[in-house]
Amino acid sequence: MRIVRHHEHGAPSVLRIEETDTPRPGPGEVLIRAEAIGVTFAEVQRRQGIRIGGHADLPGSPGGDVAGVVEALGEGVTNARTGDRVVVDVHRGAYADHVVADASWLIRIPAELDAAEATLLPSPAQTAYHAIKESGQLKPGETILIDAASGGVGHLAVQIAKAMGAGKVIATASTQAKLDFVRDLGADVTINYTDDDWDQQVLAATDGRGADVVLETVGGDILTKSVQLTAQFGRLVFYGSASGNVQPIHPLTLSRMKTVAGFALYAMIYNRPETIAAGQRELLDLVTSGRVRPIVHTRLPLDEVVKAHELMEARTQLGKVVLIP
Repeated sequence: MRIVRHHEHGAPSVLRIEETDTPRPGPGEVLIRAEAIGVTFAEVQRRQGIRIGGHADLPGSPGGDVAGVVEALGEGVTNARTGDRVVVDVHRGAYADHVVADASWLIRIPAELDAAEATLLPSPAQTAYHAIKESGQLKPGETILIDAASGGVGHLAVQIAKAMGAGKVIATASTQAKLDFVRDLGADVTINYTDDDWDQQVLAATDGRGADVVLETVGGDILTKSVQLTAQFGRLVFYGSASGNVQPIHPLTLSRMKTVAGFALYAMIYNRPETIAAGQRELLDLVTSGRVRPIVHTRLPLDEVVKAHELMEARTQLGKVVLIP
């Protein structure tokens, strides 16, 4: 079978398709024939050699959310059968024709979604949902500011926040096309964060008080200003650093009863599995009812994995970039 690996860190061109044996599932695992693979920016950073949690050793083989058909069961697996269509987060070796995955975290693909759309259910949707609900503790009627709102997680966060009863959703992005995209998904206010006065625009949209909840995944100057834009008694949730630059936060900036919370999906999965399971059920209800729409920007053949990473680095996508084996 084919698998994508890289033997050095660097540009997208370091990614290579290699041939290897089809793996066999061990105890508690399943073998999945991949139909679609979600590309994440975290794997772009790991390929570059930027360690943002997880693996960064060589040779590298990117992880991702894999949707497909169960072809074999490992010992002890009782929650799946061969022929089931499922999607699951695969930590490593996801860009391949076949993957082995932990059966504990399988999500059955709803009939309403195709395989590419289903790749948004594990990591992107659960990150958006739990960052808003668990770390952000969004209450009905509150204002939420979502940075980088047009990406794989951000576009879902806009819709999930509306479904949770947010009073106002403020979405930031870097181009007019992205702003139009998130407005169509329900954002009440859209702001270009490349504008010099973007923070003043946020304050104007909140009558000077800032946002009750802020979802931040860019880092750098955006993070610094986002702390300032968090309202009194507000909560900022930091769940990534797309810029690769994380500025320190001075404690005095939190003196107006502001809270800064970190979010990591794997920490939730391994330590609060019951919360993850409940969130999966609610997310599936939101998706199957049409209140949340997973958007796929493009579907590319596995052979075009370099192009997929180039597209992610250019940050022009509206929604998810997906590989099709």
